[in-house]
Amino acid sequence: MANPRGEPPLLHPRIRHRRLLRSPISRCACLLLAFAALLLLSALRQVARVDFPRPDAPRQVSSEQLWTSNGYGYDACIKPTSRYKVPDKADRYMTVGSNGGLNQMRTGICDMVAVARLVNATLVIPQLDKRSFWQDTSTFKDIFDQPRFIKALEGDVHIVADLPESLQSAPRARKHFTSWSSASYYEEMKELWKNQKVVHIPKSDSRLANNGLPIDIQRLRCRCLYQALRFSDPIEDLGKKLVDRLRSRGKFIALHLRYEKDMLAFTGCTYGLSDSEANELRIMRERTSHWKLKDINSTEQRSEGNCPLTPNEVGIFLRAMGYPESTWIYLAAGEIYGGDKYVSKLRSYFPNLVSKETLATKEELEKFNNHASQVAALDYIISVESDVFVPSHSGNMAKAVEGHRRFLGHRKTITPDRRGLVELFDSLEKGELMDDSKLSSLVTDMHRYRQGAPRKRYGSLPGSKGRSRLRTEESFYENPFPECICLTGKY
Repeated sequence: MANPRGEPPLLHPRIRHRRLLRSPISRCACLLLAFAALLLLSALRQVARVDFPRPDAPRQVSSEQLWTSNGYGYDACIKPTSRYKVPDKADRYMTVGSNGGLNQMRTGICDMVAVARLVNATLVIPQLDKRSFWQDTSTFKDIFDQPRFIKALEGDVHIVADLPESLQSAPRARKHFTSWSSASYYEEMKELWKNQKVVHIPKSDSRLANNGLPIDIQRLRCRCLYQALRFSDPIEDLGKKLVDRLRSRGKFIALHLRYEKDMLAFTGCTYGLSDSEANELRIMRERTSHWKLKDINSTEQRSEGNCPLTPNEVGIFLRAMGYPESTWIYLAAGEIYGGDKYVSKLRSYFPNLVSKETLATKEELEKFNNHASQVAALDYIISVESDVFVPSHSGNMAKAVEGHRRFLGHRKTITPDRRGLVELFDSLEKGELMDDSKLSSLVTDMHRYRQGAPRKRYGSLPGSKGRSRLRTEESFYENPFPECICLTGKY
């Protein structure tokens, strides 16, 4: 019987005809046969030492394929053109209420910087959202380096910490700017300041078009987001410490695992959950007044690729992509729904799974307690600096991190094809496909062109019409190519 490694038996089967051994000639022949057998055995052992892939193992992928990226000579280009001038000091002011989570506020703030430039208004430091789901009381200077923000943009827009004393109690106009608006729209909006010196903008998110804006306005948005709007020193310092601790262990993946309770309730995704958990999420969705969709078919959502990957699915995906079990993975996420019940499934594939809670000390994290946006900023820093970034769903943070990594030289970002993967996962569950090299080939081929290489920003989806088509465009901040990314030496 062969041993488990597939090598031949060490001993030849017992010779039954012992009479042959009695003859000297027979004994000589047997000795020659035995010697030949030993030579053959030695050769077979050398063959057996070759590590052939097991039937249940993903195909081998080189380290270079796993970890490196190629910017193909493209680099950041954000210098103003020769036509760009320092603005005159304006006696009109714009106050802003930034809405949403951390990254929705960040991109909204930079939109408002660009709008202030277009309408020639002085921007008052925006007030951050304190009433959203996160209930974070942080002020602008708690999260961002306010002096740097004002100084870095002084050649673009006049920014002040607060309104002048003389205007503190002055009447203010209030205007909800239209989403995804053009430069010509804001030229018309200048009329708002004819009768008032102060105009208040209650919402800041997505108030500028993704495309069709002057190149200097687009580059201003990039200078704002990637240079001026730096996090406050306490956040930056701890973020860098955590990155260093991760790098001391080797290369690592930052996984933005969108598997929090609010995400699952909002999207109506209940695959793999118990009936009681699915019911809990349904109740949460029904009771959240500003979520418009209430009756959601979870199966349809998942098959259309609208659901975040589950922790187990992420494990299967990364293994199929060729990442070894020893890979370090940083979990950039809030509180995972179901806790270790579901996280353990990912850990079974990749035991070296860490988070800010396990990397930082309690004392280091104490100052950020009850400040969700500041904690999210730590995840953002680590995600941008990781060797590979993988988002399980395309939310605001995933888009912002991908755009930032593109800007920094197209660092490797693998965006899962959720719709395609669901088909493969379902085939696995039905037994029509095995978790082996064939699955690995299918998954890697599916993601060959989804790893953050340079490309122009996608336009609206075919068939979309009117203003609704703007909603289907790829976000400027998700991919600032071509306005802020150019071939080296070509701008």
